[in-house]
Order: sequence, then C-alpha cells, then structure tokens
Amino acid sequence: MRYRKAVTFSYDDGIEQDRRLIELFNHYGMKCTFNLNTGIQSPESWFEINGVRISRMEQSGLAKLYQGHEIAVHGLTHRSPEELHSEQERAEEFLTDCDNIERLYGVRPVGMAYAYGSYNDATVEYLKKIGIRYGRTTGVSHGFSLPGDPLRLQATCHHNDEKLFELAERFLAAEGTEEKPLLFYIWGHSYEFDVDQNWDRMETLCRMLAGKEDIFYGTNRECLL
Repeated sequence: MRYRKAVTFSYDDGIEQDRRLIELFNHYGMKCTFNLNTGIQSPESWFEINGVRISRMEQSGLAKLYQGHEIAVHGLTHRSPEELHSEQERAEEFLTDCDNIERLYGVRPVGMAYAYGSYNDATVEYLKKIGIRYGRTTGVSHGFSLPGDPLRLQATCHHNDEKLFELAERFLAAEGTEEKPLLFYIWGHSYEFDVDQNWDRMETLCRMLAGKEDIFYGTNRECLL
C-alpha cells in the first residue's frame, strides 16, 4: 500500500521523561526520532525548571528502551552549531556523535535536530559531507508539506502549540496525493510534560491519530527518506 499521509515525532536530549513518552508511543503505535547528545548522556547532566529536575539517562540500556524508534544526532555536548567555527569543532560535535550512535545503537544516523534550533550554511554543508540527510530546526510551518530542504526542515508544530488539535483535525480530514503526500510532524522535549503538567495533551493527540488505515506511522528517517 502506498500511503499518502504520515505522522512522525521528534524529541530531544535523552531525558528521563522519555521513558513515559515511549510507553505512550508504543501503546498507540506511534514512532519517534530521539535526538541524543552522547557526550553528556548521564544523570550528572541535569538542570531544573520550576522545581522539576530534568536529568539525562545513563547511556547503558538505552538501545533496548528506544528499540523500534530512531536515534539521531543532537551534537556531542549540545553546543550551538553557530558557535562552531572550524571543521575540527564541527567534527568533534557532530561526527563524534554519529560515531558514538553507530557504536551504541548499531545504526549509522542520517538525521539530527539542531541544538537550540541554531544552524548556518557552514553547518549544513559540513553535515552533508558526513552523510546527514535531514536536520530539524525549531521553526514550525503549521502545514503538512514535505520539506523542500530537509537539512533546514521545520516541523508542523511543537506539542504545546495552541493550534495542535486544530492541526490534527485538519490533517485527519485532509487527503494527500502520491505527488504531494502529507506529513504531520510534531516535536518537543519530554520533560516539558512534567514542567507544564500536561501529559494528557500527548495522550489525547496520540488517541486522535492512532489506528488510521490511511496513515503511515514512522520515524523521521522513514517518513523523510
């Protein structure tokens, strides 16, 4: 069957709250790309927002946790790409992260999310050289078209977007074509659900989108490439 619509998710940082998010995704048959910083993937790398402790997980055991989803690059240490001024710095941040992901998860990554949504032309050209084929910014389109430039792609929306459910309803009602398939692409950080106390928001969205015969549920890699 050739699908004309697809749903995908993208979540950053390898945070403890990913465990609960993965349970939701697996229950509803959703697929996600998780963007990891392998150089700081440790509970020692933590911060706090509104009294909520936000900790990265131990690297050990994550391959099993993320099984069935995609692991992509987020930079070795979450440095802003625009602050990397030489090829050596870019190699340390991106190529090393790629190598670590391949070693730890058994698959060479082909995509990434830009830390802080930051990127420039030099970043994009370097990523092309090392085999990265898509890169997610923090911009949003509020649309369902496939990205014209996958290395500068905008998601449809963040999960806290006030138009999230309106967009979901529009997507469900829309009909894609073979020439112009539709993609509903949602991004965020799993810790935001604890900070904002709105896990029900994601469950409602997954329930709305799940189980449709005309929708392909895939990782970023599967949907974009």
